[in-house]
Amino acid sequence: MMDTVMSLLPLAAMMLATGVVAGILAGLLGVGGGIVIVPVLDTALGFYGVDPAIRMHVAVATSLACIVVTSISSSRAHHAKGSVDFSIVKVWGPAVFIGSILGTVGASYVDSQILSALFGGIALLVALKMLLPMDDVNLSQDVPRGLVAPFPPLVIGGLSSMMGIGGGTLSVPVLTLMNQTIHKAVGTAAIFGLLISLPGTLGFVVSGLSDPRLPIGSLGYVNIIGFLLISPVTVWAAPIGAKFAHKLDKRKLGMLFGGFLFIVSCRMIYRTFV
Repeated sequence: MMDTVMSLLPLAAMMLATGVVAGILAGLLGVGGGIVIVPVLDTALGFYGVDPAIRMHVAVATSLACIVVTSISSSRAHHAKGSVDFSIVKVWGPAVFIGSILGTVGASYVDSQILSALFGGIALLVALKMLLPMDDVNLSQDVPRGLVAPFPPLVIGGLSSMMGIGGGTLSVPVLTLMNQTIHKAVGTAAIFGLLISLPGTLGFVVSGLSDPRLPIGSLGYVNIIGFLLISPVTVWAAPIGAKFAHKLDKRKLGMLFGGFLFIVSCRMIYRTFV
């Protein structure tokens, strides 16, 4: 028994550290923390011998569960700073929610390698967009609100739930391409995190209930041990990140976002082919 507990201590320490970094990034960049949680959990679960066929599913599902509480903390912090645009939330929210449900269903039918490739590829494209001098490049002068309005958030919700991220990774650059300021995009993305993570978590719980390969302490594909260790720390750290976000100018915040994503995307692409 003692040997089992001691063997779990490095994993627990890794998860606690993940929670701190994920929480700060959730507040700083509006990304929900999943962009950190997924690759770290994937690595940790591999170290402890979890079947590679379901490793990414467990990492994605556990990440989404953590984002439920992280996004609440982050969005409250950004709302207090006046950086949440509820007019965009009203238009995009329902489509983000529906997209999350569709993405969760889709993820249950693909293997971990495909999820890794999807995660790494999309993260790399977003990173390049944020790193390149494209601050003045806009696809439109405002967020579309006509017949095409549901399509961008539908795609964001679907891909985000499949990747285990809160939506900020995709919605922040998309909103900035639609002439929204980086601070407003980050704050609004924090709200989308809840709309993505809640249905996504429930979907992964249901789809994984009968899988015999799950690691100890799992409810469906959600690992409760990981959730209990990571989520409280992210809630504590998210307001710290939000405070830093409002001290950085637009270009510095964008470069920080892009640089971090570039590193993570390279790691996940490497994991896909090795």
